[in-house]
Amino acid sequence: MSRGMARPKRDAIDWKLVGRRIRELRGFDMNQEEFARRIGVSQNYLSVMERGKVEIGAEILLRISREFDKSLEWLLTGRG
Repeated sequence: MSRGMARPKRDAIDWKLVGRRIRELRGFDMNQEEFARRIGVSQNYLSVMERGKVEIGAEILLRISREFDKSLEWLLTGRG
């Protein structure tokens, strides 16, 4: 690629949609406090994640993936 050409933009992660998937994963049977405890974060931080107000770190995404048997691909994109 020549210097003057811009690189194609990668698909950006939509953190609001990631938050919705986390909320969906939590379901109606588990409150935020219990879900947050299971993944090792505060209830307040979980609330921020569910609203898509923060970029979630790899370690937390991995904890969610392992604890609830969902792929990272699904958490990040909704596919897989």
